Amino acid sequence: MPDISLTVILVLCAASLAAGWVDAVVGGGGLLLLPAMLLGLPAGTPAAYALGTNKAVAIVGTTGAAVTYARKTPVDVRLAVRIGLAALAGSTAGAFVAAGLSTDVLKPVVMVVLLAVGTFVILRPAFGTAPPATPVSARRVLAAIGLAGLGIGFYDGLVGPGTGTFLVLALTALLHLDLVTASATAKIVNCCTNAGALATFAWKGTVFWQLAALMALFNLAGGMVGARTALKQGSGFVRAVLLTVVFALVANLAYQQWLA
Repeated sequence: MPDISLTVILVLCAASLAAGWVDAVVGGGGLLLLPAMLLGLPAGTPAAYALGTNKAVAIVGTTGAAVTYARKTPVDVRLAVRIGLAALAGSTAGAFVAAGLSTDVLKPVVMVVLLAVGTFVILRPAFGTAPPATPVSARRVLAAIGLAGLGIGFYDGLVGPGTGTFLVLALTALLHLDLVTASATAKIVNCCTNAGALATFAWKGTVFWQLAALMALFNLAGGMVGARTALKQGSGFVRAVLLTVVFALVANLAYQQWLA
């Protein structure tokens, strides 16, 4: 356990609870949790410990949300796992590339994509509000594995912020899922990518396990409540949260790029 005060621990637990809720509804919980970790850990702590502990916390909430969704909404678990394994491979490749590449070059591109996506969702109120009337073609399934799996997984390893949100958007567009089912599917994919990342951080010894265990309890509670909220409120509610997270991501990336 790092040498931090009880007040800081309570703040981190509160951030973990809120992040679990946001992440379960539409992804993007890392916007809350990772900055809180970076600020809360003692000065001079390597960033790898914040990243590793963050993954140890997030995987618990993500798993809880995935189980909650799977019990209440029809999710193609086999397809989600296939996409997840592709995302795991993509994130590993992205992490290797990131070691020798400045992600500052990519952040403006990501911001433009997010703004375009947000505008599209605003102009298309029916986006993600109804399941497909006909079965999804094999070509679209392969596209989902390639784009939502390998592509977004690569982005996760290379840059990171907003991976869950991108997954929800890609799954909705490619598989014609409603936003609730897309969120449920994204949680299973996230479980795969988080497991791979956590294994790497654990192998390197950059996880504060005691702090992670405490925060994970709050993240689990937030994740399960968030999943139930999305299931109860439906796609219209998820759409509103999605737009909020998309524009928060843009603001966060802009701050990192030009003000930090």
